[in-house]
Amino acid sequence: MARDNRHQFTKSELEQILNACIDKRLQDVDVQHVLERNGRNKGNPGAVIEQSVLGYPADNARRPDLEVDGVETELKTTGIVESKKDGIPFEAKEPVSVTAVSPEKIISEDFETSSFWEKTAHMLFVYYEYAHRASTPAEYADFPIKNYQFVDFSGEDRARLEKDWTIVRDFIRDIHQRYPDDPQSQYPRISSDLNRQRLTVIDTAPKWPNRPRFRLKRKFVSTLVNQRFGMQYDILPREYTGFEDLDFECHQLTQQYAGKTVFELFDEFGIPRKAEASKRDAERIVVAMFGGKAKKMSRVETFAKFSVVGKTIVLTANGGRTEDTKFDAIDFDELQNPNMTFEESSFRANFYESQILCSVFEEPSSGAAFGENVFKGFKRFCFDEEFVDIEVRGTWNEARRLIFDHALRIVPDVRKDGKVIRNRNGEVRSAPNWPKSSERTVFFRGSGDNSDPRYKTVCVNGLRMYRQNVWVKGSYMAEKMSQLPFL
Repeated sequence: MARDNRHQFTKSELEQILNACIDKRLQDVDVQHVLERNGRNKGNPGAVIEQSVLGYPADNARRPDLEVDGVETELKTTGIVESKKDGIPFEAKEPVSVTAVSPEKIISEDFETSSFWEKTAHMLFVYYEYAHRASTPAEYADFPIKNYQFVDFSGEDRARLEKDWTIVRDFIRDIHQRYPDDPQSQYPRISSDLNRQRLTVIDTAPKWPNRPRFRLKRKFVSTLVNQRFGMQYDILPREYTGFEDLDFECHQLTQQYAGKTVFELFDEFGIPRKAEASKRDAERIVVAMFGGKAKKMSRVETFAKFSVVGKTIVLTANGGRTEDTKFDAIDFDELQNPNMTFEESSFRANFYESQILCSVFEEPSSGAAFGENVFKGFKRFCFDEEFVDIEVRGTWNEARRLIFDHALRIVPDVRKDGKVIRNRNGEVRSAPNWPKSSERTVFFRGSGDNSDPRYKTVCVNGLRMYRQNVWVKGSYMAEKMSQLPFL
């Protein structure tokens, strides 16, 4: 389909147009009244940018949307939300869909000339803030446009995209070779077998029989977003284009450092010893092993773009649990949104999309200081679909039941003998009746050690509470570690 001149811009023209939109609401720039006409269309924000801001009509052509200084450029209007993580400005609300996975076509494609690379080589992202719960897509009207970003993928990122795309293509080629008479019977495997352990920055969804699409992973897009907003990520000294590179490095580091205590590793990397060392210090050690300087793995570009979540697992000498494992802070705007489904939630995505890189330590005795724990090596896994669909979904459903049935309560913490527990200031310790570790493998726990209301910054159903995180039982993590070999 021929492109008309309404799709053609210079970069400076686009910058001038989009700069004028920053901090304006979608309804403020919607001169074509797209929001009024499109009703419940989920693509409203993108339609506003295309039709009202850039001034070209709805266009379903498969080629990239724009021609910028003669370069084919794909436009993506993407929702972002304020991050619940300290020091991180925003997160992408969802993965960015790019183009269809066409099993019949991709088997004869090369990356350079593929429809996927045609759409991703040069991209223009326009970011709007998903600023409140929207009961219908039409309520996007007062969402502000926050920024925009030209991205020309090159270097490591291009290599990562090519490697992931090639994994998908070769997987489908293998299907056609093994099942020449009925390859379609195997297509459901495209969005299940591939995504979890092998793909770093893209995935494919939805599942067959709905024809899957290539998507840029949510955490990969989040990294791009935060770089645009000025966040500086720690850059590791060597390149990683896929998980096999990361796994190989973990193997080398295990060979080099296994058997050393936390205190010895502090000395090895010039980190000041702390008598009260903790898991946060162990995370800093892991970054140092990889040659980085950041204190948290989430601040390292490679880990952030690969959706890698770092966890320190301390086991007893016989492989038993020592404590539970803390994961992300809970997004209560999302949890309280009656129109949010589990499948679309970040609550699910944080479990389903993440690769968990565990640095495993062994405690010499139950009373030993954390600094005396011995590094054993690395293990990597992702939560399987059954765990996400049963354990994670079960906790999500129970938390929402408490909210929507108005059954949420603040209850006192008691000991086994029934006596109340008091904080150091003498106040009775209390907590919301969210799903607890005594009931579920995945549970909620707040962060705070006194009853000062200044620290209770979360309010749900009129009840004030500490910031809540989702946790996974230590017994589950210990069992998972026992099933996995060291990298």
